[in-house]
Amino acid sequence: MAGERGREPAREPGRERRRERREQAREQAREHGREHGLSDRLDEVAGKVRAERADRHDRAEREAREGRAERMKAGQSTGSSALSRSRVRLDLPRPARRRLLPEYDPEAFGRLSERVARFLGTGRFIVWMTVVIIAWVLWNIFAPPSVRWDEYPFIFLTLMLSLQASYAAPLILLAQNRQDDRDRVNLEQDRKQNERSIADTEYLTREIAALRMGLGEVATRDWIRSEFQDLIKEMDERRLFPAERDEGDR
Repeated sequence: MAGERGREPAREPGRERRRERREQAREQAREHGREHGLSDRLDEVAGKVRAERADRHDRAEREAREGRAERMKAGQSTGSSALSRSRVRLDLPRPARRRLLPEYDPEAFGRLSERVARFLGTGRFIVWMTVVIIAWVLWNIFAPPSVRWDEYPFIFLTLMLSLQASYAAPLILLAQNRQDDRDRVNLEQDRKQNERSIADTEYLTREIAALRMGLGEVATRDWIRSEFQDLIKEMDERRLFPAERDEGDR
């Protein structure tokens, strides 16, 4: 430690000498440049560099302004296209399209078809249709000729019945298709329920078998009673015939 402290004062004079030499070399270089006019040239070169930097800065600012103005014009001209692009997103519903055909709810139409098919398959519909046909025929036969609208052979009545049949058949088919879909879903649910029931039954069967096997190794009341009876008989025999027992053992 003492040696290092002694070296530090020795280093300081050396540093001061180096600084003095550097300053002297700089002063000599400045005097040499002044004598040969190098300082003026350096000032000219520095001024040119500064002017070029200023020109570049002004040019960059001008280009940035022009770019912003062009983007503003493009944004104003393509505002509608930008709005349409912003609408095309996956997290938003698509706008409704105009269709030439009328729109309807398939579920509501299916329920209506089921109601119609259910009514067509009742006795009430048959009775009302019979009453209407009989009244139609009687009116067009016995009514005055001036008030008859469908005389024999009742072409208009035939047309109405054909129209009713042509609409009833598709409605009945639609109701049957919906019923088939429901039956298919119910069958699938029943199948899954049966599979779960079978699995539960098999599990319970295995558990009951395991319990039976476990109970087979457990001492029951009858087994303990029989063992006690055997012990009692053996003890009684030993009391009655102790000498014979000892000789037999020997």
